Amino acid sequence: MPETEFDRPPHSYWLDFAPPAAYPSLAENIAVDVAVVGGGIAGITCALLLKEAGFNVAVLEADRIGRGATGHTTAKITSQHDIIYTKIKQALGQSLAKQYAEANETAIKKIADLIKAKKLDCDFSRQNAYLFTERDDYVPKLEEEAALASELGIKASLTENPGLPFPVKAALCFEGQAQFHPIKYLFSLAAEIPGGGSHLFERARVIKLEEGDKFCLHISGGGQVTAAKVVLATQYPCYNKAGLYFSRIYVERSYVVAVKTKEPYPGGMYISAEEPGRSLRATPVDGEELILIGGEHHKTGQGPDTTTHYRNLAAFAREIYGEPEIRYRWSTQDCTTVDRIPYVGRFLPDTQDLYLITGFAKWGMTNSMAAALLIRDLLVKGESPWQDVYDPARRTVAAAAKTFIVENLNVAKEFIAGKLTSAPSVEDVRPGEGKNVIYHGQKAGAYRDEGGKLYLVDTTCTHLGCELSWNAAERTWDCPCHGSRFSYTGEIITGPAVEPLSSLKEPVKT
Repeated sequence: MPETEFDRPPHSYWLDFAPPAAYPSLAENIAVDVAVVGGGIAGITCALLLKEAGFNVAVLEADRIGRGATGHTTAKITSQHDIIYTKIKQALGQSLAKQYAEANETAIKKIADLIKAKKLDCDFSRQNAYLFTERDDYVPKLEEEAALASELGIKASLTENPGLPFPVKAALCFEGQAQFHPIKYLFSLAAEIPGGGSHLFERARVIKLEEGDKFCLHISGGGQVTAAKVVLATQYPCYNKAGLYFSRIYVERSYVVAVKTKEPYPGGMYISAEEPGRSLRATPVDGEELILIGGEHHKTGQGPDTTTHYRNLAAFAREIYGEPEIRYRWSTQDCTTVDRIPYVGRFLPDTQDLYLITGFAKWGMTNSMAAALLIRDLLVKGESPWQDVYDPARRTVAAAAKTFIVENLNVAKEFIAGKLTSAPSVEDVRPGEGKNVIYHGQKAGAYRDEGGKLYLVDTTCTHLGCELSWNAAERTWDCPCHGSRFSYTGEIITGPAVEPLSSLKEPVKT
């Protein structure tokens, strides 16, 4: 990748299609039947389905709708989520594996039907999805997954030639899957929410949730929303009073480069079964195609200089396409539960009116629709055919218990390491660079822009007190414990934190 690519901030191709301003903030007090917190694809879909079911809803988005994971996805609409069905069967039994398969296959059909019925222009196309391997030891795993997926009602088969421009040992094909433009789709759905007693608000961060006869949600701009029911669809739960979800979810970042090549793309959506993870799909752009190459996942706030991940994907693109033109690059953040199945349902078993959607583990397109359908059914009927497999209160099994221990030991290690690590002084920070530094005898975060202006913040995460790490690729402060992210000025980019970082105002010689 030319060095000039790294001089420009990362930017998602999808977000070129997001309107500069769409929905108002909230400064007054309102009352609705259901408050949906989060304006990504899960929250918007859930709110629309609830409105169509007769509820008055209010969507509360902390930033701009679609600017989080939805605007940075690869947007594969597929029930193929790595080797998931074998794992669910081993951990929870075949009946729950079938629930998961039916939920995601139903979601594909529902999305396709909705696009057709509403005549949405969102580059929707049917594609086969392939899980491929370049290693002999993974072939039996794909064979087992193919057999089980077929038993569960998915059109699945194994092939040795999926059409990739490099040889593979085998690939698991799911037929009749799909892809689309997530921002075109999202804004089309969002436009149908306001009106008739329903609302959609941006720049409306929920900073406090009070429980009583009804819920009272306090908004950063000063307004309040009273609601009989609340759905938390904020990717990472923004409510930490109970449930200990921060101990059952871990957060990862992954990366995409979008390239233009001379060779035609063979069609299909691809992802590798083994590490390093590699993902490919194409999207139409002005009569041409951009190929989206993704991968390089790592725990948020941990690992080497984050620009390394873009360089690795660019090197992979050159290996298979020669010298492709790199048009865009971006990264995203995803939450994963300890057993890799999302948490969708009642926040706690005894909370009848507080609901949760989280933990898509990079597979949010179908899971968001499945989650929205599940929540709608719980509110309308009191039950859903998929509630058991997605239940946030499902019992942790032995395999998940191991992940639970490993991930929480990792959090503890990062928490302690952040408190003990020494740091350079402010004078060591060069233009265009960010560092954890010692400032007036205490740790701080320093970023110096290209003009020499210095920005200093307290790098103690306002969520649970972990020390933040500098993300050089995105120029942000990221939490290695629970994934909160902040701008170099201290503003919240991604929760679960609900308070910004303190800015250190003392004058500093630059």
